[in-house]
Amino acid sequence: MSSPSSAPAPAARLRALRPDWLSDPKVWRTEILAGLVVGLALIPEAISFSIIAGVDPAIGLFASFTMAVTISVVGGRRAMISAATGAVALVIAPLNREHGFGYLVSAVILAGVFQIVLGALGVAKLMRFVPRSVMVGFVNSLAILIFLAQVPQMHDVPWAVYPLLAGGLALLVLFPKVTTVVPAPLVSIAVLTAITVAAGIAVPTVGDEGELPSSLPVPGLPDVPFTLDTLTTVAPYALAMALVGLMESLMTAKLVDEITDTHSSKTRESVGQGIANIVTGFFGGMGGCAMIGQTMINVKVSGARTRLSTFLAGVFLLVLCVVFGPLVSDIPMAALVAVMVMVCFATFDWHSIAPKTLKRMPAGEIAVMVVTVACVVATENLAIGVVVGSVTAMVIFARRVAHLALVTPVAAPDGRSVVYRVTGALFFASTNDLVGQFDYAADPDRIVIDLSAAHIWDASSVAALDAVEEKYRQRGKKVEITGLNDSSADLHTRLTGELTGH
Repeated sequence: MSSPSSAPAPAARLRALRPDWLSDPKVWRTEILAGLVVGLALIPEAISFSIIAGVDPAIGLFASFTMAVTISVVGGRRAMISAATGAVALVIAPLNREHGFGYLVSAVILAGVFQIVLGALGVAKLMRFVPRSVMVGFVNSLAILIFLAQVPQMHDVPWAVYPLLAGGLALLVLFPKVTTVVPAPLVSIAVLTAITVAAGIAVPTVGDEGELPSSLPVPGLPDVPFTLDTLTTVAPYALAMALVGLMESLMTAKLVDEITDTHSSKTRESVGQGIANIVTGFFGGMGGCAMIGQTMINVKVSGARTRLSTFLAGVFLLVLCVVFGPLVSDIPMAALVAVMVMVCFATFDWHSIAPKTLKRMPAGEIAVMVVTVACVVATENLAIGVVVGSVTAMVIFARRVAHLALVTPVAAPDGRSVVYRVTGALFFASTNDLVGQFDYAADPDRIVIDLSAAHIWDASSVAALDAVEEKYRQRGKKVEITGLNDSSADLHTRLTGELTGH
């Protein structure tokens, strides 16, 4: 029996369970200030996306609040920001326009259910099939889209916007060289706001983007008839939203993994996104997914690494809107544009377009990156660009390895048999020419096909080998297949002779 003194005290047990960063004041300061900066940056974005979806600005702001707070608890990627996004707004805007807001909310809830199901089925594992060239194209196109979204704020505006923008960029570049105790974006926003208010400079402000909410969101059920007709109307939009949201969220999570050199659970992130959208839907929000721009502000610019910054970004967003609405409304858009322009610069992979890199990179890899960027910029849809880029990469890869399956004949010393050595990966692309590489008429009566340096990947390969055997059989010659590894032998045994109807 152990003595009472050998058991750890309750306080000691709690200290052992809590994360190390909880006792580090520097981490707390970084996370709190990062959350404040992101909360400020979310306001104009959420308002803009609300306009795209055709709903009141408060709907987008509430969605950003509930998404950020919920995902901070249930999500898989620490420090990643999820909120109302343009991609989701584009998907559900037609539903809201044609059927009304109740159907939009229903689609958000159903999309969350779809995301949970897809996450449980392991859809996140498909991320392993996204090549690096597509990832680079995703990052670069994202930086371009973020910049293009700022262009309207720099066109046809009062002349005072331009010196404010230049001043904001200067602060963002120079202030970190003085100190990193306070995030440069927060300093830039505070300084530019103080200048415009004190000097009475008339420039576009956050308040010009839309009215901020003055009360807290209230949960409730969507105002729609709960019928099969409603389900069939909502389901296609919900599925599209679920897929687009997961694609952007998982790609963003993978990017943050690389930046922070840490691993995150993509399955948990998929399920977490679904839970966050369900909660958002019941609070009357427009739904959302991971936001790459705000995530880059949080992770790369502000240095946040924990869930605290994500949670506080949502909390600060709501507090800023409801409590400090008049003050937030006075923030010049030039200050937020400066922050986003700096995010673009930091997000873009400049190494990928350096002359030295382009000279060494295979042409196919460059083509995939360019196709991904072109599709994303043309459609303003990251999911479409990633899918097209991945398919392009697969086609290029298939063409490349299709030429790696070689057939080399080696005559036996007795002259009564011949050995064909097959090397490479045998699949639908590489086996197209396999049947034509044997000399059926001139070969002796015994043919050995040695596959010890090859691997059978699919039914097309088995069918090609069956065709070779059949051609020799028609000439009264015997074929022996040797050297199969275990998985190839299993596939060949199961399928040989079963792939044709005669």
